[in-house]
Amino acid sequence: MKIIGLTGPAAAGKGTVVDYLVKKCGFRHYSVSGYLTEKIKEAGLEVNRDSMRYMANHLRSEYGSSYIVEQLFAQAQENGENAIIESIRALGEVEKLKENTDFILLSIDADQRTRYERALLRKSEKDQISWEQFLEQERLEAENSDPSKQNIIVCQKLADIQLNNNGTEEELYNELDKIFYIDNI
Repeated sequence: MKIIGLTGPAAAGKGTVVDYLVKKCGFRHYSVSGYLTEKIKEAGLEVNRDSMRYMANHLRSEYGSSYIVEQLFAQAQENGENAIIESIRALGEVEKLKENTDFILLSIDADQRTRYERALLRKSEKDQISWEQFLEQERLEAENSDPSKQNIIVCQKLADIQLNNNGTEEELYNELDKIFYIDNI
């Protein structure tokens, strides 16, 4: 059984990697966003990037820096199938998951302007923001000295595999083919 964690900033291509692993490699998808969305709705809050960040940071500070991914990792182990956990965003999550020998952390990134334009194309309500708002969200999610808070930059540095997604979807799929079929990760 392989369990892959996926990290990277907004609109870098995490969803495309998930689709590839689910459809082409038979992985089962476990989503931090999905887990947080459930918790946000249970709390009666509006689901948006701010409430997602708030809930994630709240749960991590209340129950431990790796609480969310521990829940998803346990589900994946119980299921026994190859799994992808998306999206790892805090140092504490990476540290806990890396204790497991069957865990690989994959990072995906693209230039900020490219990611912003992709976010707008998704037409998701949470992504319809100005360039300035996008940059502010990036700043809030990029770095933090608290291991329970989002720190995407550190997570990316700790990744076992780094992917640059400034090209086309086909180029990304070719790179994923190389990693998962040629290199046999």
